[in-house]
Amino acid sequence: MPDRGPKVFGIGFHKTATSSLAQALALLGYVVTGPNLVRHPQIAQVAPGLVHHLVPRFDAFQDNPWPMLFRQVDKAWPGSRFILTLRDEADWLRSALRHFGSDETPMRRWIYGAGAPRGNEKVYLARYRRHNQEVLAHFRDRPEDLLVMDIGAGNGWRPLCGFLGHCVPEGAAFPHANSARARETGTRA
Repeated sequence: MPDRGPKVFGIGFHKTATSSLAQALALLGYVVTGPNLVRHPQIAQVAPGLVHHLVPRFDAFQDNPWPMLFRQVDKAWPGSRFILTLRDEADWLRSALRHFGSDETPMRRWIYGAGAPRGNEKVYLARYRRHNQEVLAHFRDRPEDLLVMDIGAGNGWRPLCGFLGHCVPEGAAFPHANSARARETGTRA
Protein backbone atom coordinates (compact mmCIF):
# COMPACT_ATOMS: atom_id res chain seq x y z
CA MET A 1 0.00 0.00 0.00
CA PRO A 2 1.49 3.38 -0.94
CA ASP A 3 2.20 5.85 1.83
CA ARG A 4 -0.57 8.44 1.94
CA GLY A 5 1.03 10.49 4.66
CA PRO A 6 -0.36 10.80 8.18
CA LYS A 7 -3.17 8.55 9.31
CA VAL A 8 -6.58 10.25 9.34
CA PHE A 9 -9.12 9.53 12.07
CA GLY A 10 -12.74 10.58 11.88
CA ILE A 11 -13.66 10.91 15.54
CA GLY A 12 -17.16 12.33 15.33
CA PHE A 13 -19.97 10.21 16.71
CA HIS A 14 -22.15 8.17 14.38
CA LYS A 15 -24.92 10.10 12.59
CA THR A 16 -22.61 13.10 12.04
CA ALA A 17 -21.93 12.38 8.35
CA THR A 18 -19.30 9.75 9.05
CA SER A 19 -20.27 7.82 5.90
CA SER A 20 -19.95 10.98 3.82
CA LEU A 21 -16.51 11.58 5.31
CA ALA A 22 -15.49 7.99 4.51
CA GLN A 23 -16.58 8.40 0.89
CA ALA A 24 -14.74 11.71 0.57
CA LEU A 25 -11.55 10.21 1.99
CA ALA A 26 -11.84 7.26 -0.40
CA LEU A 27 -12.22 9.67 -3.32
CA LEU A 28 -8.99 11.32 -2.18
CA GLY A 29 -7.27 7.92 -2.36
CA TYR A 30 -7.33 6.85 1.28
CA VAL A 31 -7.99 3.23 2.21
CA VAL A 32 -10.74 3.62 4.82
CA THR A 33 -12.14 1.32 7.51
CA GLY A 34 -15.01 1.65 9.93
CA PRO A 35 -17.29 1.12 11.61
CA ASN A 36 -15.57 -1.83 13.24
CA LEU A 37 -16.91 -4.50 15.63
CA VAL A 38 -20.17 -2.69 16.42
CA ARG A 39 -21.93 -5.84 17.59
CA HIS A 40 -18.95 -7.54 19.25
CA PRO A 41 -20.17 -8.51 22.74
CA GLN A 42 -16.88 -7.48 24.41
CA ILE A 43 -16.25 -4.35 22.34
CA ALA A 44 -15.03 -2.31 25.31
CA GLN A 45 -12.33 -4.90 26.00
CA VAL A 46 -11.26 -5.62 22.40
CA ALA A 47 -11.49 -2.14 20.84
CA PRO A 48 -8.14 -0.90 22.20
CA GLY A 49 -6.42 -3.78 20.37
CA LEU A 50 -7.73 -2.43 17.07
CA VAL A 51 -5.23 0.41 17.34
CA HIS A 52 -2.34 -1.99 16.82
CA HIS A 53 -4.22 -4.44 14.58
CA LEU A 54 -5.98 -2.15 12.08
CA VAL A 55 -4.08 1.12 12.07
CA PRO A 56 -1.05 -0.27 10.21
CA ARG A 57 -3.34 -1.70 7.51
CA PHE A 58 -5.43 1.37 6.65
CA ASP A 59 -4.94 5.07 5.90
CA ALA A 60 -8.16 6.43 7.38
CA PHE A 61 -10.66 5.45 10.04
CA GLN A 62 -14.23 6.56 10.61
CA ASP A 63 -17.27 5.87 12.75
CA ASN A 64 -17.05 3.59 15.76
CA PRO A 65 -15.03 2.70 17.75
CA TRP A 66 -12.57 5.40 16.66
CA PRO A 67 -14.20 8.29 18.56
CA MET A 68 -13.76 6.31 21.75
CA LEU A 69 -10.08 5.68 21.02
CA PHE A 70 -8.92 9.13 19.93
CA ARG A 71 -6.59 9.68 22.91
CA GLN A 72 -4.98 6.25 22.55
CA VAL A 73 -4.58 6.65 18.78
CA ASP A 74 -3.10 10.13 19.19
CA LYS A 75 -0.49 8.74 21.57
CA ALA A 76 0.28 5.60 19.54
CA TRP A 77 0.35 7.33 16.12
CA PRO A 78 1.93 10.77 16.56
CA GLY A 79 1.47 13.08 13.60
CA SER A 80 -1.98 11.70 12.78
CA ARG A 81 -4.77 14.01 11.69
CA PHE A 82 -8.18 14.05 13.37
CA ILE A 83 -11.55 15.13 12.03
CA LEU A 84 -14.42 15.83 14.41
CA THR A 85 -17.67 15.74 12.48
CA LEU A 86 -20.50 17.59 14.19
CA ARG A 87 -24.18 18.04 13.59
CA ASP A 88 -26.91 20.18 15.11
CA GLU A 89 -27.72 18.42 18.39
CA ALA A 90 -31.48 18.17 17.82
CA ASP A 91 -30.94 16.83 14.29
CA TRP A 92 -28.33 14.39 15.59
CA LEU A 93 -30.67 13.03 18.26
CA ARG A 94 -33.60 12.72 15.81
CA SER A 95 -31.35 10.84 13.39
CA ALA A 96 -30.07 8.49 16.10
CA LEU A 97 -33.63 7.78 17.21
CA ARG A 98 -34.83 7.22 13.64
CA HIS A 99 -31.87 5.02 12.68
CA PHE A 100 -31.29 3.06 15.91
CA GLY A 101 -34.59 3.38 17.81
CA SER A 102 -34.79 0.61 20.39
CA ASP A 103 -32.16 -1.59 18.70
CA GLU A 104 -29.39 -2.22 21.21
CA THR A 105 -25.75 -2.86 20.37
CA PRO A 106 -22.76 -3.54 22.60
CA MET A 107 -21.03 -0.56 20.96
CA ARG A 108 -23.73 1.90 21.99
CA ARG A 109 -23.90 0.33 25.45
CA TRP A 110 -20.17 0.99 25.78
CA ILE A 111 -20.37 4.56 24.49
CA TYR A 112 -23.52 5.75 26.25
CA GLY A 113 -24.11 3.25 29.05
CA ALA A 114 -27.42 2.43 27.33
CA GLY A 115 -27.58 0.27 24.21
CA ALA A 116 -30.42 2.11 22.46
CA PRO A 117 -31.32 5.79 22.21
CA ARG A 118 -35.10 5.40 22.58
CA GLY A 119 -35.91 6.14 26.21
CA ASN A 120 -32.34 7.34 26.82
CA GLU A 121 -32.43 10.60 24.88
CA LYS A 122 -30.96 12.74 27.68
CA VAL A 123 -28.15 10.24 28.27
CA TYR A 124 -27.29 10.15 24.57
CA LEU A 125 -27.33 13.90 24.16
CA ALA A 126 -25.19 14.45 27.27
CA ARG A 127 -22.61 11.92 26.02
CA TYR A 128 -22.58 13.48 22.54
CA ARG A 129 -21.89 16.90 24.06
CA ARG A 130 -19.25 15.55 26.45
CA HIS A 131 -17.40 13.76 23.64
CA ASN A 132 -17.23 16.88 21.50
CA GLN A 133 -16.01 18.94 24.45
CA GLU A 134 -13.37 16.32 25.30
CA VAL A 135 -12.05 16.30 21.73
CA LEU A 136 -11.87 20.10 21.57
CA ALA A 137 -10.09 20.24 24.94
CA HIS A 138 -7.62 17.51 23.93
CA PHE A 139 -6.56 19.39 20.79
CA ARG A 140 -6.84 22.91 22.24
CA ASP A 141 -3.09 23.53 21.95
CA ARG A 142 -2.74 21.64 18.64
CA PRO A 143 -5.35 23.11 16.28
CA GLU A 144 -3.30 22.03 13.26
CA ASP A 145 -4.06 18.38 14.14
CA LEU A 146 -7.86 18.76 14.33
CA LEU A 147 -10.44 19.73 11.74
CA VAL A 148 -14.00 20.35 12.93
CA MET A 149 -16.56 19.83 10.15
CA ASP A 150 -20.32 20.16 9.93
CA ILE A 151 -20.84 18.43 6.60
CA GLY A 152 -24.60 18.85 6.72
CA ALA A 153 -24.13 22.61 7.04
CA GLY A 154 -22.04 22.71 3.88
CA ASN A 155 -18.48 22.02 5.02
CA GLY A 156 -16.95 19.93 2.28
CA TRP A 157 -13.96 19.70 -0.02
CA ARG A 158 -12.27 23.02 0.74
CA PRO A 159 -11.78 22.58 4.49
CA LEU A 160 -11.07 18.86 4.17
CA CYS A 161 -8.56 19.18 1.34
CA GLY A 162 -6.92 22.20 2.94
CA PHE A 163 -6.49 20.29 6.19
CA LEU A 164 -5.08 17.19 4.49
CA GLY A 165 -2.98 18.99 1.90
CA HIS A 166 -4.90 17.75 -1.14
CA CYS A 167 -6.26 19.57 -4.17
CA VAL A 168 -10.03 19.75 -4.38
CA PRO A 169 -11.14 17.00 -6.81
CA GLU A 170 -12.30 18.60 -10.05
CA GLY A 171 -15.89 17.89 -10.96
CA ALA A 172 -16.59 15.76 -7.88
CA ALA A 173 -19.43 16.84 -5.62
CA PHE A 174 -18.77 16.25 -1.95
CA PRO A 175 -20.49 12.99 -0.95
CA HIS A 176 -23.67 13.15 1.10
CA ALA A 177 -24.24 9.51 2.02
CA ASN A 178 -27.34 8.66 4.02
CA SER A 179 -28.71 12.21 3.76
CA ALA A 180 -32.44 12.80 3.59
CA ARG A 181 -31.94 14.56 0.25
CA ALA A 182 -30.06 11.59 -1.21
CA ARG A 183 -32.76 9.16 0.02
CA GLU A 184 -35.55 11.31 -1.42
CA THR A 185 -33.95 11.64 -4.86
CA GLY A 186 -32.39 8.20 -4.98
CA THR A 187 -28.91 9.72 -5.42
CA ARG A 188 -25.83 9.73 -3.28
CA ALA A 189 -24.72 13.22 -4.34
